[in-house]
Amino acid sequence: MATERTVALVALRLAAAVTAAAMGAIHLYLWYEGYRYLHIIGPLFLLNGVGAALLVLSLLITPTRLLPVLATLGTLFTAGTLAALIVSLTSGLFGFREYLDADLVKPALAVEAVGCVTLVALASLSRRGRPDR
Repeated sequence: MATERTVALVALRLAAAVTAAAMGAIHLYLWYEGYRYLHIIGPLFLLNGVGAALLVLSLLITPTRLLPVLATLGTLFTAGTLAALIVSLTSGLFGFREYLDADLVKPALAVEAVGCVTLVALASLSRRGRPDR
């Protein structure tokens, strides 16, 4: 029978995978819709979509013993994406300035923020109870 911790780990894995998939889908959609023509930003949107897909796959297949590392790296990736969006909204990034009312900016902010929180929780829970080596 599964323990509460195991159930929580599975739920957090799935939630993190869903938020990463949503983040990647937003970036790939925007890339396809025209961001691909933006200097530097276009390739970064494509890379983000690919990176998010790899994160989703990794979250679904990584052994539990490696989850702390994966969740930490996923948090850094997602937080970096969120930080880049915030910089783009405030001062511009690589000569491109985003606007809060632009297509999918608010959903991206929400998905990336929830993704960060979920991945931090996953990293913490997967680390708890493990002996230091």
